[in-house]
Amino acid sequence: MKTLGEGHAIGSAVGKGDVLDIAIWEAPPAVLFGAMAADPRLSSSGATARGTSLPEQMVDSDGRIVVPFVGSVQAAGRTPQDIAREVTGRLAGKAHQPQAIVRLVRNSTAGVTVVGDVGGSTRVPLTARGERVLDVLANAGGTRQPVNKTMVRITRGAQTASMPLEAIIRDPQQNVILQPDDVMTVLFQPYSFVALGATNRNEEVSFEATGITLVQALGRVAGLQDSRADVKGVFLFRLEDPSALSPEDIAGAKFTPDGKVPVIYRINMKDPAMFFIAQSFPIRDKDVLYVSNAPLADFQKFVNVIYSTLLPAATTISVLP
Repeated sequence: MKTLGEGHAIGSAVGKGDVLDIAIWEAPPAVLFGAMAADPRLSSSGATARGTSLPEQMVDSDGRIVVPFVGSVQAAGRTPQDIAREVTGRLAGKAHQPQAIVRLVRNSTAGVTVVGDVGGSTRVPLTARGERVLDVLANAGGTRQPVNKTMVRITRGAQTASMPLEAIIRDPQQNVILQPDDVMTVLFQPYSFVALGATNRNEEVSFEATGITLVQALGRVAGLQDSRADVKGVFLFRLEDPSALSPEDIAGAKFTPDGKVPVIYRINMKDPAMFFIAQSFPIRDKDVLYVSNAPLADFQKFVNVIYSTLLPAATTISVLP
């Protein structure tokens, strides 16, 4: 998730649609808000303070709430502590030594939407703690697919970043703090490549989201066919990202509609040093691995065709009297 960068905790600012709990305390003898059960934790010189908890209320579309004997109070964009100070100040002269406590009960404005292969698609509210990718995923019930075959995609405005879930678990730096209105999409996405030509298996082969190397890919198709493969003719066809190529490589190149560059990599497996390169050369999703036939193998196929054509005639002649 490095392309998105490390986020920041949202703080505790109240937004429109949030639900607040307001409690007001005042010392006797004046009881402006009516009597409730005395709370022995708040006392002064033997006198017992009394408190009133107002019904929970939602911040309206104008960003305001209404407090009895105070009136309309601007809440959106402010912290609960700021709101409490204003309520206390405006009650001065009306209540005896008033104190107010404002608590954010439900955060409806700052949240992350989670969809895809999770226990339950939901919107997870963010707090001042600073929820990270794995925190939000856990709140959504976790993934329903194996970790090594799951991708996590974060969309933030016009930016999108994807990473295997296993890589996020393994590297704590990728477990970034999420921001309000981020969209997390959890995808079961087994990557695959296609093997063609003189390999022992011609098929589409799935691999883990964490990726495999060229050597591993050759191993998964059971290697090359000894009788027909040209070890100098191993090719990898890929639609490459232009950022992975030098300016000289892409000069005059034709781009696909989605901005990719068709690239053919040739690997000479007769060179022993190439095996070390192949151990670190990554296979990408939708790559095509092709192994060409050796020239002698093509000649042998030609001989087989001629032999299969002439053999019936030769057999017929041999049985004629």
